[in-house]
Amino acid sequence: MQDLPAAFLIGKLSNRMRRTLAEMSSSSPYTGTQGKVLHYLIAGKEDAVYQKDIEQEFTLRPSSATELLKKMEENGLIYRIAEQHDARLKRIMITDKALEYAETVQKDMDEMERTLTRSIKPKDLEAFKKVCQKMLSNLEY
Repeated sequence: MQDLPAAFLIGKLSNRMRRTLAEMSSSSPYTGTQGKVLHYLIAGKEDAVYQKDIEQEFTLRPSSATELLKKMEENGLIYRIAEQHDARLKRIMITDKALEYAETVQKDMDEMERTLTRSIKPKDLEAFKKVCQKMLSNLEY
């Protein structure tokens, strides 16, 4: 195998993960990206989550996050309520319908993690995570 640049390998991995998540969620009423956002919202359902949090967590442009959340609202997975102290600030809430998929979303995320990390030694995985965190911080703006 030729020595490929890190950016190329990360892009390739990202594309393959996106396709795999899409296949896993093909029988669900949400896309792979919506599943990741649902997982994030369900895992932190006690905390207030706003569009800005989704943008930061998933490194999305505001317009992309708006479209994603609009689609999730249309699918009945989330709704937004204005905060009393600032009506411009809309808290993202999960619906009962979304909670019905909580187990499936968690199963998909767990399966992706198992598949990704299969046959990787724990110390190698830890090193990989540290390198990824460093790369992410290198790209902060």
